[in-house]
Amino acid sequence: MLAAGIPAVFAQPPAVAAAAATPAEVSFHIERPGLPVPKFTLHVREDGTGSYRAEEVEGPSDRGTVRYASAKQIDRTLNLTPVTVAKIFKAARELKYFDMDCASKAKNIANTGEKTLSYTGTDGKGSCVYNYSENKQIKMLTDDFLAIAETMDEGRRLAYLHRYDRLGLDAETIALEQAATAGRAIEFGTIAPVLSSIAGDPAVMERVRLRVAKLLERAGGNKI
Repeated sequence: MLAAGIPAVFAQPPAVAAAAATPAEVSFHIERPGLPVPKFTLHVREDGTGSYRAEEVEGPSDRGTVRYASAKQIDRTLNLTPVTVAKIFKAARELKYFDMDCASKAKNIANTGEKTLSYTGTDGKGSCVYNYSENKQIKMLTDDFLAIAETMDEGRRLAYLHRYDRLGLDAETIALEQAATAGRAIEFGTIAPVLSSIAGDPAVMERVRLRVAKLLERAGGNKI
């Protein structure tokens, strides 16, 4: 029988305990030369936290509304809604942690950028690289990650316009509203501070403020 006061034999080693406490993570990386944001990586942990890291080059935005002063690195933290997180991790596990060949073998496919999906966790790990995939879940994940990145990029554009060109917010928020309706921009909680600043600024046109307030409702209601 073990002597009293020696419970350490039942304790997990520190490294094991730390690994068990680390949430699983899914990441999406894309490289697409020639675009205003030629590459970015989104990391999403199973607790909903994550990060967005991107490289932004000098030049106009895709709608020509903003010109940035110089190339720069973007590094932002983010928190995603439980619905989106659950969808991402459900797909990752059903796809065997991306330990698979997910690229289409079809020829003459347009180059939309080299993409990498990765999974790391105590239950497994893996990654796959593709330009285009015929797998429906891979396509769904790709669309969702691109839509999250679009929202993050729009947040920067809106912040710039709010500071330097308030009139430009009208066209930009119309475009963002259309992207949201089409599902090309999701997770508006990631840019809620920017939206709140615009919605609360009496110097901004009323129709813009009302439009932005509706986008804020998506964030507040956890709508993706």
